[in-house]
Amino acid sequence: MKVKVECELIKKEKIIDGIYKFSVNAPDIAKQAKPGQFLEIKVSNTGEPFLRRPISIFNIDGNIIEFIFQVRGRGTELLVEKNEGEKIDIIGPLGLGTFKIQNYKKVAIIGGGIGTYPLYELAKELKGKSDITMYMGFRNKELVTLEKEFEEVSNKLVLTTDDGSYKEKGFAINFLKEDCKKDKPDMIFACGPLPMLKAIKEFAVEANIPCQISLEERMGCGIGACLGCAVKVKKGEKIKYEHVCKDGPVFNAIDVEI
Repeated sequence: MKVKVECELIKKEKIIDGIYKFSVNAPDIAKQAKPGQFLEIKVSNTGEPFLRRPISIFNIDGNIIEFIFQVRGRGTELLVEKNEGEKIDIIGPLGLGTFKIQNYKKVAIIGGGIGTYPLYELAKELKGKSDITMYMGFRNKELVTLEKEFEEVSNKLVLTTDDGSYKEKGFAINFLKEDCKKDKPDMIFACGPLPMLKAIKEFAVEANIPCQISLEERMGCGIGACLGCAVKVKKGEKIKYEHVCKDGPVFNAIDVEI
């Protein structure tokens, strides 16, 4: 059940230029949050901008919720001006569609750019229960973030850059495909840019590998009221519209049309 709370900003950390991690004291959210869920954050007390900003949960540590965001608009510009000790108005946890965790022997987790961050709590939950191969893709070396953190929660980390400026050269999905030729995982979990997710869905369906994807869409309200984040989803023989914010953000790849 979502709650609206005033959370104290415990720690503010600049990861790289333009990307920040906030740690807030939010016990009412932390005790019920699940991997894949997100927060709706009020960025200003002046009423402008009016809409909250949806940001995925990165990490849950006791009463502390951590989220990471990129500054790329007026809303996040205001958010990054918050200082430690200030209160932030947050609604969460949101999203009924979460990552479904079962007794998987082997899993592949793949993320692209800032889409890797929602996958951290998932990897934490699976650590020690499944053999985890983590694939992280970035455009170049300057944008690589949290390599050490993801290395600690996976059995194997494959890190790629499009231009080859750091670690493996190429797209993360190409390395996933090669590994699957040798040993298919029981499940693929993915989050990242839409073109990447489309490619992963196509591959997973063709290779007959179950796959769950977390979609990133513009969300006006976060509760399914504004209808701004509708996607087509197969339900048996029928097609219906569901909402990324309410019914997602995680969907079975084979069911959602992207």
